[in-house]
Amino acid sequence: MLKITSKHLEVTPSIRERIEAKLEKLSRHDVPLINPHIIITQEKQLFKIEATVGIPNGELFAQAKSDNLYSAITAMGQKLQKQLNRTQDKPTANRRDTPEYVEEVIGDEEFEDEEYAA
Repeated sequence: MLKITSKHLEVTPSIRERIEAKLEKLSRHDVPLINPHIIITQEKQLFKIEATVGIPNGELFAQAKSDNLYSAITAMGQKLQKQLNRTQDKPTANRRDTPEYVEEVIGDEEFEDEEYAA
């Protein structure tokens, strides 16, 4: 269940739809989102949005500030997407493993270097 808290601002249906759309993109990774909580704050002319989303192997946190609320929501969504990609792809990245090359002999024929020299 999505929880949206706002300070000094009323959450309109269009703001709620925009936030839900950004979180919907996160659910495409087949990772359950646990208790997503969004906090929207307006400080003078600046909008600040913070998101905390639990996932089974950790927690995602993103914060974005902008003059425009919708661009702050977009930036927050991009940061969460990047973090989720990083946490999902990091275990599968084999940076230190080098493949072992095995020479395979095809038949008993020996090839002359002259035939295959380019």
